[in-house]
Amino acid sequence: MSDPLLSTSDFGQLRAFVAVAESLNFSRAAEKLGVSSSALSQLVRGLEERIGVRLLHRNTRSVSLTEAGDQLFQRVRPAVQELAAAFVQTRERGARPVGIVRIHCFRTAATLFLRPLLRPFHDAYPDVVLDITLDDEVVDIVAGGYDAAIRIGEVIDQDMVAIRLGPDLRQIAVASPDYLARCGTPRHPRDLASHRCIAWRWPGHEKPYKWEFVEDEKWFEVAVEGPVITNLKDFGLQAAVDGLGIAFASEQLIAPHVAAGRLVKLLEPWSGLFPGYYLCYPAQRQMAPPLRAFIDSVRSISKESAD
Repeated sequence: MSDPLLSTSDFGQLRAFVAVAESLNFSRAAEKLGVSSSALSQLVRGLEERIGVRLLHRNTRSVSLTEAGDQLFQRVRPAVQELAAAFVQTRERGARPVGIVRIHCFRTAATLFLRPLLRPFHDAYPDVVLDITLDDEVVDIVAGGYDAAIRIGEVIDQDMVAIRLGPDLRQIAVASPDYLARCGTPRHPRDLASHRCIAWRWPGHEKPYKWEFVEDEKWFEVAVEGPVITNLKDFGLQAAVDGLGIAFASEQLIAPHVAAGRLVKLLEPWSGLFPGYYLCYPAQRQMAPPLRAFIDSVRSISKESAD
């Protein structure tokens, strides 16, 4: 026995039959479905021929259901209505973003681009949940089950769609006035070898990050040592404020401390620019509405920050 699945034409014929059976009038049913009376009549006749049973009594004055037609109408009407409701619900779901967007974001970027959008995003899209993971680990977006990530341009895979969110960045060495008074001021990045430095380690890496500088348009690295190694830059920066040693962090992080006189910039002529923050996500033909809403909101926040 063959599988009794409905074909596309079957559904069209059943929908036409239900519309006629509900109104018992071909003209009104045709107007409701947006087709001509003759096309509607052909659909119903095609259904009768397919199942081999007469479903309607019709003459020039009236339309009525046969016994078989009434039985079929009672059985299929709820199903046709449910299918129509499902289509409407799906269409509305596509128009109104609903669901969860999973985001991986570097910590500093969260302050710049995520925190400002949380309230306005929720007000605009109350049915979207932002599931946010904040850390500086360079994770595989797809393997980690994330929809999007915000990270610096240097660590974005080439097969990702990347949208620039801000200007290029600089990392600058800083120390407290107290430390410099006690231990002196380095004049060149090579002098850091004789200073106590607060090292930072990428999450998931064993060895500390080597500080990067530029000289004669060429980048070079300096391996530093000191009393503290941490995976949180703001924690290391606070240790520098407390006079423990020299730290190395982005201009955004050090700016409040420098403005307040708690930290002093060092070795600026060797601090080069590198790609700033980007929003990245896997390329896809059809983007889920919640993700599209999130991407548009982040771009709006970054534009306002640039202005």
